Amino acid sequence: MKPVKPAAHHAAKKHKANKTTKSHSHSRSRHHYAEVEANYETGETTPDELVEFAQTLKGIRYRYGSTNPEKGFDCSGFVNYVFSHFGISIPRSSSDFAPVKGIDIKDAQFGDLILFTGTRSHNYHSAGHIGIVISQPGEPLVFIHSTSGDENGVTETAMNERYQRRYIKTIRVFKEEPQVQEEDVVPDTLEEAR
Repeated sequence: MKPVKPAAHHAAKKHKANKTTKSHSHSRSRHHYAEVEANYETGETTPDELVEFAQTLKGIRYRYGSTNPEKGFDCSGFVNYVFSHFGISIPRSSSDFAPVKGIDIKDAQFGDLILFTGTRSHNYHSAGHIGIVISQPGEPLVFIHSTSGDENGVTETAMNERYQRRYIKTIRVFKEEPQVQEEDVVPDTLEEAR
């Protein structure tokens, strides 16, 4: 005669069986935040100046956690180094940009930031990579960044299928100057008004 197993043993065995048959769904859902407007003090710096300086750093090797050009840059270290060079303060980590409101990618222009998911399993669904746009609207989108990929350092990359799959948003750093219409110009003197 077989020994009778306690009821608790049967319950545990049944629970374990249920656990193994439970299906897991891995969706690429991203965290939703109450978005805030980007508001960075850029002073007199122009996007052209920023991009020109960023391009002088091409070829500096990739180094995780570094903002030092002599040692190398990680992606956000590179972006921070470029903006800090002009006294522009932005968040240190790419993930810190998650709540910042984005713009339409077709409007991306010089000096905008472009945000992507990471490539490792722990950050595959959230911001993990960042670069600086170096193209203008209407041109094929190109960005400069520090990558641990094949280039292993600061390089320019055209938006390709791999990055399109990882794309999160584009962030405008430089405020657009309001265009003055001719009819909005107020004459300084009575002579100019005639």
